[in-house]
Order: sequence, then structure tokens, then C-alpha cells
Amino acid sequence: MAENQSQSDKPRGNVPHRGPGPGMHFEKPKDIQMAVSRLLGYLLPYKTTLIFVLFLVVLYTLAGLSGPYLTGVAIDRFILPKDIPGLGRISLIMLGTFLAYTVLQAVAGWLMAAISQKALKRMRKDLFAHLQKLSLSFFDRNQAGDLMSRLTNDINAINQAVSQNVTSLIANVLSLFGILIAMFVLNVWLSLATIVIVPLMLWFTTFVAKYTRKGFQRLQKSLGKLNSTIEENVSGLKVVKAFRRSDSSIEVFRKDNQETYEAGVYAHTYAFLLMPLTNQLGNLFIIVLAGLGGFLAIKGLVTVGLIAAFIGYSRQFLQPVRQLSEMYNSLQSALAGAERVFEIMDTKPDLQDSENAKALKDIKGQVKFDNVKFGYLSDVPVLKGMNLEAWPGHTIALVGPTGAGKTTMINLLSRFYEVESGSISVDGQDIRNVKTDDLRRLLGIVLQDTFLFSDTVMENIRYGRLEATDEECIEAAKMADADHFIRQLPDGYQTRLSERGSNLSQGQRQMLAISRAILADPTILILDEATSSVDTRTETRIQKALLRLMEGRTSFVIAHRLSTIRDADHVLVINDGKIVEEGNHKQLMTKKGVYHNLYMAQFKGQAI
Repeated sequence: MAENQSQSDKPRGNVPHRGPGPGMHFEKPKDIQMAVSRLLGYLLPYKTTLIFVLFLVVLYTLAGLSGPYLTGVAIDRFILPKDIPGLGRISLIMLGTFLAYTVLQAVAGWLMAAISQKALKRMRKDLFAHLQKLSLSFFDRNQAGDLMSRLTNDINAINQAVSQNVTSLIANVLSLFGILIAMFVLNVWLSLATIVIVPLMLWFTTFVAKYTRKGFQRLQKSLGKLNSTIEENVSGLKVVKAFRRSDSSIEVFRKDNQETYEAGVYAHTYAFLLMPLTNQLGNLFIIVLAGLGGFLAIKGLVTVGLIAAFIGYSRQFLQPVRQLSEMYNSLQSALAGAERVFEIMDTKPDLQDSENAKALKDIKGQVKFDNVKFGYLSDVPVLKGMNLEAWPGHTIALVGPTGAGKTTMINLLSRFYEVESGSISVDGQDIRNVKTDDLRRLLGIVLQDTFLFSDTVMENIRYGRLEATDEECIEAAKMADADHFIRQLPDGYQTRLSERGSNLSQGQRQMLAISRAILADPTILILDEATSSVDTRTETRIQKALLRLMEGRTSFVIAHRLSTIRDADHVLVINDGKIVEEGNHKQLMTKKGVYHNLYMAQFKGQAI
């Protein structure tokens, strides 16, 4: 809302960005078992398909393992004996095996992708729906960017792990065990010679992965800083130009860009080292096998085909080892992302309807604050025993300096926050004992900073009452004096607005907000600095629309321009969380107190 508590005053968390993905921050999960079990809960509805996918993974892994064995058979039984028909037959078998491997892998991947997308669709829906239920105090404590990261980056990391890495993980583990079994069955001595190199390969892969991870962490941090610099300078371009700071902005960007460049070179250097060096380790495999295998072949202990099969298996052995090391960070990051998602889902709203919450019906609009105390922070009180009563159809003006507590009163009436002590009632019913949806259905709010959605003008007006017809929306726009400018837009009521309605003027946005409030037909109307950001001529037109909107409704008007509240039934002067003066405009001017001084300061030299 507006003035009472600035963003800097509200308690906000400072949670670092932790989005997974290539070149991003890798974070280890705190409770792997919990994260896995909760993720499985989203996959269990598809357990039949998952079992079938697992069966396909086993089949295509076996098909892949048969390649080197068939190659060895072809050499020993058909190539060396020069059996052309037999070579043709085994070639067809090998072709069928490779085709089966490809088809089975593709089907398993497609099914797993479909399952993961369905599960993550549900997860996104659950997370977004839960965010809608959380209280405003939760959003005070958490940065919007971090929440967006959980909805996008974290869930994308889970998607990558589930749709790609799960089947790959199973296939690679099966391949490793399958290759080892096949090699020991074929020849124990050659297998032992091969395994000696495995610890060296694992150590090297882990060593490189460690520095690669550190490099990408540094790169992600640099990218975040660079993106922040870009965002600030693009958003504040008018200020940059007005104060002639283009050169200094370019210099800041140059430094951040250089830092990102250096971090990128470091990270990618280690990343690119992994492939060529593991290939050299693969060549070491082949050298050992060729030397020892050749010696055994000369002695007549092994065949040439068996050596070829071993070389084939040694090449296959490298692939799952390399992929498992690459998957480690991705899986860790996905599980950490899952924890962050479930952390939000497990957060309970600060404000919830009680079990015996009553429906609000036939409300006339009497509002009463009874000794209300409240603070956004426990040790910083904002309202200090607020008492007021607003009668149906009356207009209550709230005036006072910034930070006095005016907007906080509106926040509490809307039940965005809960009172610490005292009570707020509507028609004698404590708002803590009624359904929150019913309460907010009674309220119509027009804010100083109007929020419009990236949709058509018609749909932005209809936001006040979704079941309203086009004719009702147009009638509301006419009452708000907005119809004339809407019809001058390129597509009239079907004109699509840009983000936050930035293709309209401030006054036009306010008129749409008033149209929306008129359509909602509220019993209690809240106007929070609704005309403070427009020129005098536009303010006059908006005031006329507001007067039509306020007719017959209990209205609370927050205003710094005291000319807009001269006709209010009751004016409350608030300072430091307390009502220091009250009465109508004429009475307060006669008292020559705080209100009189504020009014005279604004209209010095003008006729009162």
C-alpha cells in the first residue's frame, strides 16, 4: 500500500540466489532423504509407467552391453575363419541390437519426460497456489527474486534431474556393473588389470569436478552482479541521463563485465579439461589391454576377438563414470532445489480463518477500531491503542505525516496483517471470526500506485468482478469517466496493456482502477492517496469519479492533499500511531491545531 512502512522498514530476508543449472550455484541438500521421499510423492501416481520405464532401461542397457561381445564373436568365429555368410548374419544381429538400443532408449526418455512434466506441473501448481494463500508478512520477509527462483530455476533443476538424470543414473549404474561382470566372465586377468586404473580415473574426475564447481559458483555470482548492474541502469536510464552519468555507468559495467569474463575463463577451462584428459585415461586403458592382451594372445591364453571385446568394454566403461561425475552436481542441486520448494509449501500462513469462521452477509458498513495495537516488528509499535468508529455511508479521512500509521490501519482492516491486541469489527463482528474472503469481498481499494495486468483494458476492469459482462464493464468505465479515453486507444476496450499499464498515463491508470472498484460494488471503499500523483486537471476529473463511487458507501480516504477531503464527514489526524485530533474540516480549522497548521502550510496565501 503506501506510506506507513517503506520497503526498507519491513523485515526482509536476504536469501541468495540458488538456481541450479549449467554454470550456476551448486548447493548440497540438508536432508536428502526428506527431499527424495517428497519428490517420490509426486511421482507415485505414475508408478506403473515408471516400472515400465525401468524395464526399458534394463533392456536397452543390456542391448548396449552386447555390442563389444558380439564384436569379439564376429572376429573369432567369422572374420578369422573367413565365414562370410556367418559374418553377414552376426552383422544383422548387431544392427538389430543397435536399433533396439536406440528405440528403447528413445521411448524410455520420452516416457520419463512425460512423467516428469506431469509431476512438475502439479508441483508448480501446488507451489503457486500455496504462495497465494500466504500472508503479506511472508512476502515482507522474503525477496520476490528468491521466490521467483524457486518457481523457475529450482523446479527446472528438478525437471532436469527427473526427466534426464534419473534414467541416465540407472542406466549408467547398470552399465558399470554389467561391464564389470562381462569382463570378469570373459577373462579375470584382463579385468584386474583394467580395474587398477579405475581409482586413478575416479580421483581425477572428482578433482576436476571440484574446481569446476568452484569456478561456476564464482561465475554465477559475477553474472548476478552483472545482471543487477544492467537492470538498475536500464530501469533508471532517465536518472542516468539526467545526471550525466552514462560514462560512470559504462565504467561500472566494464568492471563487472571483466570480472565475469575472468570467472568464465576459469570455470570453463577446468570444465573443458575433463573431456580430453578422461579420453587420455581411456587410451591408457587401451594401452594396458593391448600390451597385456597381446602377451596373453601370443601365449595362446586369449583370442583376438576377446581382446577386441575388452577394448570395446573399456571404452564403454569410461562413459558412465564420466556421466555419473557430471550428474552428481546436477542431482545435488535438484535435491537442494526440492528442499527450497518444499520449504515454501510447508510454510503456514500467518493469517488463517478459524474453524468456526462465520460468513458476512447483509453488511451495512459500520467499522470500529477498539484499542488496536500493532507493529510490523515486535519491538517497533506502529499503532498504539487506535480507536475509531465509522458509520455506514460516512466518509472518514485519515491525514497525518508519512509513517504515522494511516496505511497500517487500512492493512489491518483488510486483514493483510493481524492485530496484536484490541479488535476491529464490521457491523459488530470481529473480523478475526469471519471468513476473510467475505471480508475482502466487501472492500474496494484504489491505491496511489495502480497495478494493472498485461491484459486488455476490458479484462483489467473485469478484475473487479470476474463474472461481469462486457456491458457492465463499459458502464463502470463510464461512471469513472474513463470511457472517452479508452475508446481513443488503438483497439478500444480490447487494447492490450504493457507491463503494469506503462503505455497509459498515471491518470488513465487511476481511472481504470476506479472503474474496477465501481464494478466490484464494495460496501466499504478505501482510497489510498488515489490522486496524489496526477496533475490538478486530471485530479478534478478523478475526484468527480470518486465522489460517484463513494455515494452510499463507508469510505476511508488517505490523503496528503487536504483539499480532497474538505467534504469528509469525519477527519482523523494521526501522528505516531495515535489520533491527535478529530472532527470535520470546519471544526478542525476552528481549533487551530495540527490540522489547521497542515492545511495552512499547503494553502498559504489562498482563500480558505
